[in-house]
Amino acid sequence: MSIRRYAAGDYVKVELPDEATGVAEWVWIQVTDCDVERELIMGNLDNEPLNDFGDRLRLGSSMAVSYAQIREHRKASDFTKH
Repeated sequence: MSIRRYAAGDYVKVELPDEATGVAEWVWIQVTDCDVERELIMGNLDNEPLNDFGDRLRLGSSMAVSYAQIREHRKASDFTKH
């Protein structure tokens, strides 16, 4: 098994399940830290969620997310023009 490492400034797309409806939403998080041992990334929500999470989740919210929820990974440089 390979160890995944995410650096501060990276972006990850994560799947957030909606426990009430069972419909998942995919959101982008900008990574601030990574705990390889516990397989968690910490970061800030980088887009406004479509589902209603109340006051728990909105643009800029701090989050900790399991590697298992990560569906895509991009380096910050992927979003800049060369």
